[in-house]
Amino acid sequence: MRTSLLRATLFCLLGGAAAPAFAADASWLIVQAGQLLDRPGQAARGKSTVLIHAGRIQAVREGHVDAAAFSEAPADTRVLDLRNQFVLPGLIDSHVHLRSDKAGAEGQLEQVTRSTAAAAYEAALNARKTLEAGFTTVRNLGDQDGVTLALRDAIAAGKLPGPRILDAANAISTSAGHMDPTLGFREELHEALAHEHNTCDGADDCRRAVRRQIARGADVIKMATTGGVNSRIGAGLGQQMFEDEARAIVETAHLYGKKVAVHAHGADGIALALRAGADSIEHGTLLDADTLALWRKSRAYYVPTLSTVNGYKQRLAANPDAYTGEVRAKIEWRIGITGKSLRQAAAAGIPVAFGTDAGVSLHGRNADEFELLVEHGLSPAQALRAATVNAADLLGLGAEIGSLEAGKRADLIAVDGDPLQDVRVLKRVAWVIKDGRVEKAP
Repeated sequence: MRTSLLRATLFCLLGGAAAPAFAADASWLIVQAGQLLDRPGQAARGKSTVLIHAGRIQAVREGHVDAAAFSEAPADTRVLDLRNQFVLPGLIDSHVHLRSDKAGAEGQLEQVTRSTAAAAYEAALNARKTLEAGFTTVRNLGDQDGVTLALRDAIAAGKLPGPRILDAANAISTSAGHMDPTLGFREELHEALAHEHNTCDGADDCRRAVRRQIARGADVIKMATTGGVNSRIGAGLGQQMFEDEARAIVETAHLYGKKVAVHAHGADGIALALRAGADSIEHGTLLDADTLALWRKSRAYYVPTLSTVNGYKQRLAANPDAYTGEVRAKIEWRIGITGKSLRQAAAAGIPVAFGTDAGVSLHGRNADEFELLVEHGLSPAQALRAATVNAADLLGLGAEIGSLEAGKRADLIAVDGDPLQDVRVLKRVAWVIKDGRVEKAP
């Protein structure tokens, strides 16, 4: 009772009005669905019933049935009536940055003015927004000061509402590379800004950088093999890491059983990452025939992060000077080229995993990515599979999440309308259930 009260209080302090996520749910739950997409990639079922116990799915049955139809369920099992709604697995965003959604000049100022404590509160708020948008699992690809590592653990312990988090700790780049935290600041500030030791130069130093993040508790390793759109340096978007450095990072991560996500825009940096054995390519903006041929031979996923353009457009509409100089030029280019690489990758049969780069785009608006995926080459069914089965496989959680099958975690969402006909209905998620607990209700 005391724990439930504490959790409800924390939820309200973080901006929640009511606290359905922190009410004490029965250990058994029956969900009756109007339509059920239990295995994305296959046809949706009609009227269906899902039996949940202790946070996991026990059975999926045809039709709307009550506890009497399940020999294992108590007679007083709670029944959730979603018979007018479309139910599907909880969504997965493979690329978020929960710590903030500031960028450009505003984001640069925030780096030297906002405290770690303030960042922690904002990360918790962004996690709640993400969960309420229907995303029950995320991969956070870049942390500072351990904020999202701690948030991951707090959510897992049931202390705060939020999606399940796999965290990369600090992303790794070479000095003067995309994620060097000193870029754009006066030289006398560099020592203070470089305290996370996430840059490396040379193979041995890059092995050290990986081990540093693993020691901090990273679930996955992220590195940058090319420049970035938001890099405050006029070095373009091509390769910025040598072969021995990239290979050292991937081999060290794999030695410890960690997958590697690679920020890469230019085709040369994408090919470098694929040759090194990367598990996913993030952004992947420029592709050529040779890179696509290499990619088809690998097992790497493509995470397009098309939603970044929404963030850029929103900030520029609010403030034409939000980005300046070299960064503004790269952003204009990125907006113009959006979707081209996804069309090439989809035509080549490269597997796609859903990821938004939320933080560059706005938290809680993750489902905007679906509309862009469909606009640029995927069918609604393929887009849904990217955000469920494919993303679960990429995260190494395919046995736990991504579909609604007996034994898997009871992560479900419900929407009004059929997302296989119109993915825009996913922008209005009515119900969210995570680990068998109702986290959002109308």
